[in-house]
Amino acid sequence: MTPNAMQEAWDPNLERLDEAVDHVRGPAEGRLIIEYGDYECPYSRLAFRAIERIEQQLGGEIRFAYRHFPLVQIHPHAFAAAAAEAAASQARFWEMHELLFHRQKALEEADLQRYAAQLGLDVARFDDDRQGMAVLERIRRDVESGTATGKVRGTPTLFIDGTLHRGSYDAATLLNALAS
Repeated sequence: MTPNAMQEAWDPNLERLDEAVDHVRGPAEGRLIIEYGDYECPYSRLAFRAIERIEQQLGGEIRFAYRHFPLVQIHPHAFAAAAAEAAASQARFWEMHELLFHRQKALEEADLQRYAAQLGLDVARFDDDRQGMAVLERIRRDVESGTATGKVRGTPTLFIDGTLHRGSYDAATLLNALAS
């Protein structure tokens, strides 16, 4: 998709990618997948794993952004998102992000502290940051941006190049959507 076509297709209610705020990886010219997810949601984990496979397969053709949408009403550990944001303050968001999804059944306080230590983070700072207003505001920003679309009601919710992806989130379906 050309940059002009992406501009025209972008959902007007979806907040634009902000390099200074969003967690994004991959080349600026790559096709963009935005996932609104929840670290305790098994479906968010499946979508993330499919996106990982696509990133490996397509390499420099994919750009991935993750936005938090913790479903705290049904997932008591959904606010593990705070751990990812606290890790981000020490420049280790993606490493913590991957740990949280790959160890989704272990999101208790002690687990999060163990992951922080494993990543070489300052654990005391990590603990303070998880409780801090900056982390809570960052998560609130993502939730509000998802809610503002009128389309993010659960997790995972994916947007490809700014347009809601309505199909399955397995790798084959996503690859097909990216090819169109």
